[in-house]
Amino acid sequence: MPAPSDPRALPALCRLASLAARVDDAPNALREMLDLFVQTFRADAGSIALLSPDTGRLETEVQVGAAADVPHEIKLGHGITGWCVLNRRSLLVPDVASEPRYIAVRPSARCELAAPMQADDHVIGVIDLESDRVGGFAPADLALLEQLAGEAARVMQRLWQLGHLKDKARQLESLITAGQSLVTKLEPQELFDTLTREACRMLQARACALYLYDAGRRTVRCASLTNAVATVASAKRGSARERRQTVDGDLRAPSEKNAPGGRVPPISGDENTSPPAPAGDLDLDSCLVGSPIHTRHQVWFADIQSREYGELRDLPADPTLRSVLATPMLIEREVLGVVAIFTDEIHRFDNDEKRLCAALASLGAVALQNAQLYARVFETEDALRKNDRLTTLGLLAAEIAHEIRNPLTVLKLLYGGLNLDFPEGDPRRTDLRVIGEKLDQLEAIVSRVLTFGQAPSNLHSRWSLAEIIEDTLVLVRLKLAQSKVTVDFAPPPRPLFVEVHKGQIQQVLLNLLLNAMHAMPEGGAIAIALATDERGGWPQALIDLSDTGNGVDAALRERIFDSFLSGRPDGTGLGLAIAKRILLSHHGDIALRGTGPAGTTMRITLPLAK
Repeated sequence: MPAPSDPRALPALCRLASLAARVDDAPNALREMLDLFVQTFRADAGSIALLSPDTGRLETEVQVGAAADVPHEIKLGHGITGWCVLNRRSLLVPDVASEPRYIAVRPSARCELAAPMQADDHVIGVIDLESDRVGGFAPADLALLEQLAGEAARVMQRLWQLGHLKDKARQLESLITAGQSLVTKLEPQELFDTLTREACRMLQARACALYLYDAGRRTVRCASLTNAVATVASAKRGSARERRQTVDGDLRAPSEKNAPGGRVPPISGDENTSPPAPAGDLDLDSCLVGSPIHTRHQVWFADIQSREYGELRDLPADPTLRSVLATPMLIEREVLGVVAIFTDEIHRFDNDEKRLCAALASLGAVALQNAQLYARVFETEDALRKNDRLTTLGLLAAEIAHEIRNPLTVLKLLYGGLNLDFPEGDPRRTDLRVIGEKLDQLEAIVSRVLTFGQAPSNLHSRWSLAEIIEDTLVLVRLKLAQSKVTVDFAPPPRPLFVEVHKGQIQQVLLNLLLNAMHAMPEGGAIAIALATDERGGWPQALIDLSDTGNGVDAALRERIFDSFLSGRPDGTGLGLAIAKRILLSHHGDIALRGTGPAGTTMRITLPLAK
């Protein structure tokens, strides 16, 4: 301790104490401190270096009168300043020429005085002063510098604490704003992009990615990637003075977010440029985010540019990314995804950053679950509306069927009493047979509507698939001619037999043929091809019906088999939906095989008869 009579002590201590009230940022405070030390001790040069917890080295923050090539980083134990920090002791060197620990930086330096900045048993840095005169500093100067260094350390702690509290307030405000924004997002992709953008903004990270987890398939998919571009290209991720960490609740310095001249996040997502994101579903075992998914805890990776991370498939293609904090999105211990925060240099995330990221991930998980629930509600409402329409349609169909049955019965009786017959080879003979079959089919349809039942399986019989197709083409031959549409169908050399309700299969084919004709208003061509395949150990018949129309609208392709969905103003939207149900009842299916400006191909699948 300096002698009470030292006239320099009280003014210097007062000026140091006032810094906490007058200056609200660390760089300016350090500058004023160094000016005060140089004036108080009449030094010719000086510097203040702070200890970086990330690198374990001293980093020079401010300096006066130093040479241009003064080192920015100093190893602990290296030189006089490094020795002081390592040993937590101050040092006076009257003549540097006789000091083996001295490292010459200024050729004119002759005397050096250094003291560690220590508060609450933590060394945060070192003050170093130089004189161009041998014996330029006295033992009294050393005692005074020790006292001032301790006060300077306490002032810096207070400034860092103030900055930390301001930073926490900003983060809390941002978290509240982000939470309000997230819960209003009902469209999934908008929610994902908002989450990564807000995470980049709050944590001032280089990039943020959101990975969705599919527990059933054990895969992850990158749903959103935001890359924050610094507005100051030369700015580092905060200096050492702003990277003292919070360890086990011990506040040592704020994080880099309050750093003047530090990284500044972009104002909006439109200013972000993102590196290529990993595409498609990725196997969990080949992904970095597999670790937080398995453990259900946050995981920090120090340097993803290391060789051992080279084979991981979920890392963004950006060589500037270094450290990453991966946080699982949890709902009742169920993992929905992972939020990954990337920095552009090796960075050890402090407890506050981890808690903030965990809170944001939790908000994202809740928002994602809400969006999924809303989607289910909308789907349920849509289904209820469709069911209501189907119920109304069913009642109306029952009334119509009831009214049709009586005149249909009369038609059958009159047709049977005509006793018409034509010679073999006369096309009218085929027409008569088809008319009789259609009358029977109409009667069966009316009966099904009235009984609300499916067609009984005993109406299924063995038919040649080529014969069903040819009979169907006979029914629409006049419509095809009027529409200027040609049909190309070549029966296979070996007949393909199926156990089906012939009328219902013809109903499906008629629907597809009419749809194809509507798609070719100026005329065109329809090709029907028969083939076989095997699925699940059972032989299948494949019917491909292709047209040269303008294709199915992109907005309708995924839902063409939904009820009441139609691309035509005069369409009911029931044809393909009914066709789908008929084929499913026959243990078959129908699918859109391909569509585009050159035409559309629909595929019917039916099991072959034994």
